[in-house]
Amino acid sequence: MSTISGKTGFLVVLSSPSGGGKSTVSRQCLARLANISYSVSYTTRSPRSGEREGVDYYFVSRNEFNRLIAADILLEWEEVHGNLYGTSKLEVEKALSAGQEVLLDIDVKGGLRVRQEFSGQAVLVFLLPPNRQILIQRLRQRATDSDQDIAIRLANIDQELIWGQRYEYLIINDVVEQAVDALCNIILAERCRMSRQQIFLQKF
Repeated sequence: MSTISGKTGFLVVLSSPSGGGKSTVSRQCLARLANISYSVSYTTRSPRSGEREGVDYYFVSRNEFNRLIAADILLEWEEVHGNLYGTSKLEVEKALSAGQEVLLDIDVKGGLRVRQEFSGQAVLVFLLPPNRQILIQRLRQRATDSDQDIAIRLANIDQELIWGQRYEYLIINDVVEQAVDALCNIILAERCRMSRQQIFLQKF
């Protein structure tokens, strides 16, 4: 476990059902806090309007994704709503080795897998709108998915809720600014956790 300025790096996993707002909340949180990096995921889905290669995702073919799996390049990977998503092991380990926090915007099942791999170094945060009707409305209004894609995402909500209850934190995303406040406060509090301050205490 590497450190910088006497502090240990850790992972922050933010997950939600599709339409829950995790991309917006994570982006605004990153703009507020220093010493935290964003883990860009690989995916086999097509880019949405405004998404940029290497910034929002690494967009790859299924063949390339399977090569990444075979080469043990991915920390975790899952098939979500018919597409493959995965987290770069190298990017995560590089940030942690510099003592940084790393924010992962990934699906809930992948988040649970990350916690298995990084026991004690992963903080899992689940994000939900105030109710199911608002979630469905947001998913449809964003107009980035086909009717078939939306149906798949809606069918997965109940299972995602079951998995999400295994996370440490729940943020209700009613007002975006307040949800961002909550995520930033969780990260700031986790930085002060005694177990992450042992190097500082040893040097004091």
